[in-house]
Amino acid sequence: MEKIDKLDRKILGILSQNARIPFKDVAAECGVSRAAIHQRVQHLIENGVIVGSSFDVNPKSLGYTTCTYVGLNLERGSMYRKVVERINTIPEVIECHFTTGSYTMLVKLYAKDNEQLMDLLNNKLQSIPGVVSTETLICLEQSIKREIPIATDL
Repeated sequence: MEKIDKLDRKILGILSQNARIPFKDVAAECGVSRAAIHQRVQHLIENGVIVGSSFDVNPKSLGYTTCTYVGLNLERGSMYRKVVERINTIPEVIECHFTTGSYTMLVKLYAKDNEQLMDLLNNKLQSIPGVVSTETLICLEQSIKREIPIATDL
């Protein structure tokens, strides 16, 4: 990955606060042309610095009231890829990580209620070959959500 300069970091800082901001406003804040911003952003995308383009949907607005983290332990760590393939078929799972520590994997999912959560645990996750145990942590509140800080003083 190519090194990013101070202007790139400034652009990233602005966009991480508001991805919908018009390039003309980014250009004004950075003191460069709109074309320069467009070119820089395209370069950041091509080099994998900016990945994807998305928007956040409030899960509660769709009826998903229970946010849950599930720690999974596998028979063998080498089973991870096969287990991920199965987990990927469960639409309520929004994140899956291969971890160190107490669990082989950590999964984040949303359920509409405790009944659906129980079904997801008992009939979906725990039935995957290689999963030997799970531990469920229900999120009571998300207090912080943000992007990684972008230092502009380098």
